[in-house]
Amino acid sequence: MRTHPDVLIIGGGIIGLATAWRAAQRGLRTAVADPAPGGGAAHVAAGMLAAVTELQYGEQALLDLNLASAARYADFAAELSEATGLDTGYRPCGTLAVALDADDRAQLRDLHAFQTALGLDSRWLTGRECRRLEPMLAPGVRGGLRVDGDHQVDPRRLAAALLRAAELAGVEFLRARAARVESAAGRVTGAVLADGTTVCAAQTVLAAGSESGRIDGIPPELLPPVRPVKGQILRLRIPASHAPFLSRTVRAVVRGSHVYLVPRDNGELVLGATSEEFGWDTTVTAGGVYELLRDAHELVPGITELPLTETLAGLRPGSPDNAPLLGRTALDGLLFATGHHRNGVLLTPVTGDAMAAVLTSADGELPAYAAAFGAQRFAARESRTYQELSV
Repeated sequence: MRTHPDVLIIGGGIIGLATAWRAAQRGLRTAVADPAPGGGAAHVAAGMLAAVTELQYGEQALLDLNLASAARYADFAAELSEATGLDTGYRPCGTLAVALDADDRAQLRDLHAFQTALGLDSRWLTGRECRRLEPMLAPGVRGGLRVDGDHQVDPRRLAAALLRAAELAGVEFLRARAARVESAAGRVTGAVLADGTTVCAAQTVLAAGSESGRIDGIPPELLPPVRPVKGQILRLRIPASHAPFLSRTVRAVVRGSHVYLVPRDNGELVLGATSEEFGWDTTVTAGGVYELLRDAHELVPGITELPLTETLAGLRPGSPDNAPLLGRTALDGLLFATGHHRNGVLLTPVTGDAMAAVLTSADGELPAYAAAFGAQRFAARESRTYQELSV
């Protein structure tokens, strides 16, 4: 079998789906190759849109991209809902980051100073003010940061809405994995799928998440430098007798370990924050579950009364600088949309827009807001380093 779209997207997670939807809206005949579109790392994600509270030192450039995407989210979610009739679970509820001891309080104070220096909207609260805002918090909370601009979305509902929107926009879904990328005369011409289908496309986008670095047919030196980063999460149910439990996302550092609690409108509570560099292992471990429940219990003691409904582990696609790889590569006809690490859900709107712009532009350049995250930036750095050493 043969199919001939303008654009083939390898990977049907939320990044691939957003790219496909936006490309189809711009008039490109678009196909997505994935055996189970709508799955991927987002199926395990908590859905925090935390550009400010997840800020880390040295990531100022990524902050700008995160803020740009966060600013698009309300309209993005509304457009999806209008197009599909599906709710994405988007909630502009804000986030509260708290500290439980003196060391954590000092660390949070440093983060607040950093946020303030960058002009971000973050307000320091005393422990009493934190508990007034969220009465379920432990009495020992020493202080916290209130960030009303950090929101949340339900990644599973988001994926379902993106899948439906792409279908309605005319995207073709090829429910098989890409076995290998095909090339001719130094140019990528599409892919052969595991079911034997040959897809010939003028442009091919690799958006396969943590699997992006393992696609056959791409020279090893041109594969994206993407690694799997394991994360474990728990889902609990908030019975009606316990509602309201939390009104917003609550996160903390407990004895140096990060933990977050994300309450949903449907009565679900998501716990997470493990980050493990264990290769391709997706085992849910007793230690991971214990640590999450232990830290969450110190933060919100009443959590142990809630039913535990699900435990999951997934793999985030991490790049060397934990920022996405976007746009054209050194191999003609091949583009990347991968490497989003912990910000995949947050960066979905801006990635879809940026990739659609590249796919339809005459010069093939990324928009200015995404230019710092070009797919070839690591190869360029290695080349400069080699030239500097040779002088």
